[in-house]
Amino acid sequence: MKLYFLPFLAVIIGVLLVLIFKHKKSNYTKFLLSFSGAFLLALTLFDLLPEVYEHLDAKQTGLFIMLGILLQILLEFFSKGAEHGHVHVHKHETGFPWVLFISLCIHSFLEGFPIHQHNDMVYGVLIHKIPIAALITTYLVESKFTLRQIVGFLVIFALMTPTGTLVSNTVPFVGDYLFFINAIVIGIFFHISTVILFESNENHRFNLTKLILIALGILVAYLI
Repeated sequence: MKLYFLPFLAVIIGVLLVLIFKHKKSNYTKFLLSFSGAFLLALTLFDLLPEVYEHLDAKQTGLFIMLGILLQILLEFFSKGAEHGHVHVHKHETGFPWVLFISLCIHSFLEGFPIHQHNDMVYGVLIHKIPIAALITTYLVESKFTLRQIVGFLVIFALMTPTGTLVSNTVPFVGDYLFFINAIVIGIFFHISTVILFESNENHRFNLTKLILIALGILVAYLI
């Protein structure tokens, strides 16, 4: 049950963080992003990558990982990098952000596929989604969308990862292609986590707090 609930819970936590800190200046999202980027990357390297290489030809694996990287780059062309914290309010923006919404939903749906075989990956997705959900919530509120639009966006976004996990668990033919899909997701995770790590610093310099958080993320991923 936790495989379906925790990714949904991550969005709730992200929303709550916005409500708690809405009147305070805080760097919590930057710190969470640094930790989550390292944690997600380490979990992918420790758990997901070795199994995919075990079941697929090495060159095939590399090809599908590269396809995942390219897919994430394409998604970010439309989402403007919301998957790793780049969400900006445009003063003249009107109408519901359908392109952002669809891009984020595709990303969230795909990241649910590896979870059913790797229970530990659910924690990587959990930690990854919390700061992203907080930043998206802030964007939606500051963009002056209606409450119905905000709630609808966040609820569907929160359901996409559990839906991906459900599909990977219950749709029979998906099992035949699961390792190929997982390789694509590895590419997605690689791209997101490395962008977070390299862009989570100002002027390309790490401060001590962020460096400690990154090291902690790697250590926790190794221990679980």
